[in-house]
Amino acid sequence: MSLNPIRPWRNIERRKSRQIMVGSVPVGGDAPISVQTMTNTDGHDVRATLDQVIRAADAGADIVRISAPDQETTRALKEICRESPVPIVADIHFHYKRAIEAAEAGVACLRINPGNIGSAERVREVIRAARDHGCSMRIGVNAGSLEKHLLEKYGEPCPDAMVESGLDHIKILQDNDFHEFKISVKASDVFLAATAYQQLAEATDAPIHLGITEAGGFVGGTVKSAIGLGNLLWMGIGDTIRVSLSADPVEEVKVGFEILKSLGLRTRGVQIISCPSCARQGFDVIKTVEKLEQRLEHIKTPMSLSIIGCVVNGPGEALMTDIGFTGGGAGSGMVYMAGRQSHKMGNEQMIDHIVQLVEERAAKIEAEAAGTPA
Repeated sequence: MSLNPIRPWRNIERRKSRQIMVGSVPVGGDAPISVQTMTNTDGHDVRATLDQVIRAADAGADIVRISAPDQETTRALKEICRESPVPIVADIHFHYKRAIEAAEAGVACLRINPGNIGSAERVREVIRAARDHGCSMRIGVNAGSLEKHLLEKYGEPCPDAMVESGLDHIKILQDNDFHEFKISVKASDVFLAATAYQQLAEATDAPIHLGITEAGGFVGGTVKSAIGLGNLLWMGIGDTIRVSLSADPVEEVKVGFEILKSLGLRTRGVQIISCPSCARQGFDVIKTVEKLEQRLEHIKTPMSLSIIGCVVNGPGEALMTDIGFTGGGAGSGMVYMAGRQSHKMGNEQMIDHIVQLVEERAAKIEAEAAGTPA
């Protein structure tokens, strides 16, 4: 639960789900909602893929998925898994042998569609490999690839069809006494995905992986994902998320974290509260925020920073942030620390000064958490 006893209207009561492990990352139960992304490099290229995994992890990714369509990729997974700083999920399309090879290579999770694996014996072989190598699984239902019999039954992809597909696949795993799985019911249509996820949340206690699939480019996909995932998360649904963008996977991670941060479900790094700027601004707010976002990317310690162009809303916002800067006049503004006026600072020195203040505060917070003097 996201609990705020002072402001109860901010509370989010998360759906109760059982917990599984994806490598070292707990998913479900009372574990933090994890953020995932997927590489878009050639899976045969170990160095390029691993570099992208590391960049995603540095940005905050808890789990990274890699497509495994052929044997050359599953061979590469062994080295990638050995050097990866985060658990790796292998995305298995149809061939059951790729799932077995990926499990043997050391992946933490297999993303599969049990209905596409083939015969009951092949499904059992995959489950046996997952169990032997400590893999969990994700059942991945997608509106764009529903089974033919469900499309004939319902006439088109719809929430009922997606949930029925998911529950059918759950039964396959449970009939084989395998319970270390999570499930997703993704669609590019926000209404379809949101409704399917709501129905799924009521039908199973399995951990739920959220995503609006094929959401689009950076701007459009971010908006679509924020609406779809944000509403579900606000309802308490979702144990792990992936924002699907036609963009650098690192951007997916950043957007995912921002969605969680906006709902108070995760905290990481500096949350900047800034105005859109207008004729009253005492400095160039837009360029300042752009530079601060870049220069503060290395900060992992949670804290808030307000950057407001004028004194209309600036002092009020600064009251609620760890550090604040409010534009005044004559080429300078006011610096706030813990909601209180601290000192004036010239606009030209302001960015360097704020970066220094943030770094100092981060060091102090980390030192206090470790029980050592800053």
